[in-house]
Amino acid sequence: MWHLLYKYRFEIFLVSQIAILFGSLIIPANVFIFLSPVLFYLNIVAGTQFVGKQEAGSIKVFAFVLIIIGGVFAFASWNEETNIFNYLKIAVLFVFHLVVSYNIIRQIWLAKVVNKNVIIGVISGFISLGLIGFFLCISIELIHPYSFSGIDSLADAENSITERLMYYSYITLMTIGYGDILPTTHLAQKATIVIGLIGQFYLVIVTAIVVGKFVNQNQVDSTNKEN
Repeated sequence: MWHLLYKYRFEIFLVSQIAILFGSLIIPANVFIFLSPVLFYLNIVAGTQFVGKQEAGSIKVFAFVLIIIGGVFAFASWNEETNIFNYLKIAVLFVFHLVVSYNIIRQIWLAKVVNKNVIIGVISGFISLGLIGFFLCISIELIHPYSFSGIDSLADAENSITERLMYYSYITLMTIGYGDILPTTHLAQKATIVIGLIGQFYLVIVTAIVVGKFVNQNQVDSTNKEN
């Protein structure tokens, strides 16, 4: 089972990310509230497969701890109240996505052949950066309320503060910046700059490296066919 998860880790991780981001568009809000913890848990299980290959016992232990903690936090009700448990849950998810994003980018960087997994990894890596930005923004908002203006004006029954800050994170990561949500504190403004820079660095460096490998790979294949 574990070997099967590792084999399809890129596909499972990407599907779980897409389901978390866009599941509410096709699933009724009252149903998605109960389904989203399951999706987060699946995302965590798939993400642990990027920590490393299974030859090291320490990696297995670390992955097992991540699964247990992630399961507890995923199935706990996600609320917006400022309390110790909420801080701890966000902190663990933040660290988890940092570790997974690093390992995804590392595997992409070291890949010698650009295949399906590498392409899916590039997409998953970018989505993971958006989630990191989201956890950064929501942490700032919990510690310093009203660090972002415009999130209250968009409030309705189906849009929680978590969804609005997730939207803000991805809009900033892609450097679109509609201006409907604005950082109002010094810390929030610095975090916004960091998210925007990370998005640009990823596209310029990581994506460029993958494209370069793909071009070189095609040139080598063409040369081999000619010979």
